[in-house]
Amino acid sequence: LPSQPYPNRKFALIGTAAHCQQAAAAGIPAIDADALKKFNKDKKLIKKWAKPYQQLIASESIVKQIPKLAGNVFNKINKFPISLGESENVVEKIKELKSTVRFQLKKVLCMGTAVG
Repeated sequence: LPSQPYPNRKFALIGTAAHCQQAAAAGIPAIDADALKKFNKDKKLIKKWAKPYQQLIASESIVKQIPKLAGNVFNKINKFPISLGESENVVEKIKELKSTVRFQLKKVLCMGTAVG
């Protein structure tokens, strides 16, 4: 959408070193795979870390490792990270996500909603 429906949405990044540097320059909280290992699959620690953020973003190479590093905690709290390509810019991806509205349809194939 051209205007941002979620301008105040908070994001955190789980990323590679390059993505973490981009996030730090933009003032976005970020951790790397080693910090994720330090949670040691502790559900309470991961929940406490993820609670202030509405959405998580993870580098493509790390998304595959998340279930191994942190267990299924992110799925249980409905905050499994969105994939960020290796060549994508962190700031651009966040801008795109703030302008995106997602709908979840249950048992119905059509939907009526007001736009504008």
